Parts: sequence; structure tokens; C-alpha cells
Amino acid sequence: MAIGNMASASLTQSKGGSHQRCEHALELLHTHRGNPSEEIDRVLADDPQCVFGHCLRAALIVLADNPTARPALAASVTAIEAAKTGVDKRLLRHADAARAWLKGDPGLAAERYGAIAVEWPRDILALVVAHAFDFRFGWRHMLVDRIDQVLPAWVATAPGYASVLAMYAFGLEENGQYDRAEAVARRALALDPRLPAAIHVISHVMEMQGRTAEGLKFLAATESVWGKGTAFSVHLAWHQALFHLDAVDPHSALAIYDSQIAKPGASEMPALADASALLWRLQLRNIKVGARWHLLADRWETHSFAGVRPFYAVHAMMAFAAVGRPAAIARVFAALPRTDAGNVSLSAPQDALAAPFCEALLAFARSDYAMSVEWLKRVRHIADHCGGSLAQCDLIHLTFTEAALRARKARLARALVAERSAQKPTSLLNQLLQRRVLTMSAVA
Repeated sequence: MAIGNMASASLTQSKGGSHQRCEHALELLHTHRGNPSEEIDRVLADDPQCVFGHCLRAALIVLADNPTARPALAASVTAIEAAKTGVDKRLLRHADAARAWLKGDPGLAAERYGAIAVEWPRDILALVVAHAFDFRFGWRHMLVDRIDQVLPAWVATAPGYASVLAMYAFGLEENGQYDRAEAVARRALALDPRLPAAIHVISHVMEMQGRTAEGLKFLAATESVWGKGTAFSVHLAWHQALFHLDAVDPHSALAIYDSQIAKPGASEMPALADASALLWRLQLRNIKVGARWHLLADRWETHSFAGVRPFYAVHAMMAFAAVGRPAAIARVFAALPRTDAGNVSLSAPQDALAAPFCEALLAFARSDYAMSVEWLKRVRHIADHCGGSLAQCDLIHLTFTEAALRARKARLARALVAERSAQKPTSLLNQLLQRRVLTMSAVA
């Protein structure tokens, strides 16, 4: 059950409707609708001693992975621990898990949130956070296994069940179980037709299977659900643009960038990462994007990269490399973890990937395609551990393929294009790449 349903011992410390408002914020969080952070801020302003509210705020900060929010997280952890007399021990476990992240140990935080979900399998807050860590670390089997561990405790009538199914479906998709993933996601949608996370999974399945026309139709039919006011609004627009790119319609993709992704004032890192990823794909296609790179780089410049996930730093590098901003480039490199890509720990392959991929991006941007190829050769074995989904990590393979083509490395280009085409034989983009390889072979 939801975390608040078993936290009765803490409710005596909360004013009137704080618990119900926290339950509402929790629903906003796991359904990705509305703004749970704003709701929790209001709850804590009215009731600073609400332990449930502090658990929620701590989890939201950990989920956002925002180093600038450390003071607020520290305050919430302290508030939970200060109220420990009579407080449900599960809430103290949430404080312990959040404190691990606060101390700079996300692996331990993942372990502790996961342990909460094992002991209390209906604690959807702990489950959501543990699931997010599984995704960030590239622990793809755990995206499935963690949900398998708790599903027997859930029933279809339990609040949050559709969200649990959506998490499960995403894990299945990331592990290549596309038919099961789509079936589970559609079951989640049947239970909650307004669940953008389930729509997201189906979009991923269609993307990975090369069902481009069907994907465009599906997202158009569901846009009233995901288009505004959800945590997936920008990201699903990005998926829509990917379908257009796969259909060799870059101008429609660029129109989506302008209308739905690069909205005025949008400066949060997930949205900026989607913007960078789309513009870089357009750059790989030699599509002129005008001043868009400069405007995007300006937004990235407002961020500090100290302590930021490498996934975001790499996407900032795309913008800085595209427009040539040496100071910003140096700032990103200074913030990146330095790990030997040839000796990668299981916990942080994305750390080992980040710096070489950034070097490859810089080489590509200055038209040194042979050097870009050399950098990417070093990390292709961990390219699917970029800190994002398989669809997001595919940008590395696309860059590798395009660099090989432009460097006139015919054998490598032929192998990379064959690999892409085997995975998505109906892709018009892959068919275009095949024609380029044949032309190269004819003159090589």
C-alpha cells in the first residue's frame, strides 16, 4: 500500500489534512501528473512537522538528482530523524536511504530504497525511487526483477497498481521483451487511461521495433493525455520527433522541437537533454538548425555540472561542441568522472563512457571524423549504458555510424549499418544509411 497508509504512528504529528494531501502528492508522483514538489512544499509550509511530507520531499529530491537541493534534503532527513519517537520505523528507513544519497553514495541509497520495497512491497514511494536508480545505473535486469519481487503483494484494486505495471512494462521493454512490455503497458492503460508512463512504454516498443507510422498515429491519438501537464510531456514529444526522423522527415521533427521541446523558459536538465539529443540527431543528418544550438547552449550555461549525472553533462557537451564554447566545454570536462573504459565497474559504466564520448562529440563537431571513430571504438562495448534508455543510448551508435561514413571507413560503416538494419529492417533511416554504404563501397 502507499507509504502513508501504514504510517499511522506519524499522523499524530501532522495537522488535519496533511496526510491526505501527502497521499495526493504521492499519486501525482507515481502517475507523473501535476507537480508533486509544489504540493509537498505547500504541505510542509502548513505543517513543518509532517514526517510523511518530509519523506516525500526527500524522495523527490533524490529522484531529481539535483545537487543544489541538498540543503532541503538535509533539512527533511533531520526532521524525520528528530521526530523518531513514535514514528513508523519504515519512515526512518526512508531517511536512512535519502541520507546515503546526501552523503554522495547513490549506490547505497539504491540499496536502501530497494530494501524498503522488499520488506514493504506495497511501499510505492520506495519502489519508484529504487526503479529510478535501476534505470540510472543501467541495471536493466533489476528493472524487471525488482517489480517481480513485489508484484505478488499487489492487487488490481490497490491505488498505484497501474503505475507499478507501467514500471514493470518499461523494464520488460529495456530487456527486449517487447511483446510482453506492450501487453503489460496496455493493461496499465486499461486501468488508468491517463497514465503517461504506460504511453511512454508503448512508444518505446514501437520505436525499438521500427513501427514508425504506428508510433506517430499512437502518439497523436493519445496527445490529449500526455501533451500538457505531465512529467512526460517534453519527452514524449521527443519520441514523436524520433518517429519523424526515422520516417526521414526531419522538418516535422524540427517543428516539434520548436513547438513542444524548446519552450520559452524551459531550463530543467531532462528537457534540455531531450533538446540536445534531437538537435544532435539533426546535425548527424546535416539539417541546418539556425540559432537553435546557440539558444540551447545558453540554457545549459545556467547550470553547474558539479555532481551532475554524466548523462546530463554529455548532453550539455553536445550543445557546447556544436557552437564552440571552450570555457563551457572545459567546465563540463572538469565535472566528469574519470574512469578507465577498459576496466568498467558494474555500478558505473556511464561514468567510464562520459569523457570518451564527449571527446568523440568534440572531434565530430570539428569535422575530425576519424578521431571521433577512434574515441567511440573505446566505449562501444558500454554504449548501451549511457545512463538513459536504449533509445537514448542509440545516439552513440548513430554518431559512431555517421562518423565512420564521413571518415570513409567503409568496412566499419558497412558493419555498423548492417547491425542497425538487422535490428530495424523497416526503418527508412536505416535504408538510407544502407544506400550510402553501397555508394561508398562502389567508389572505395
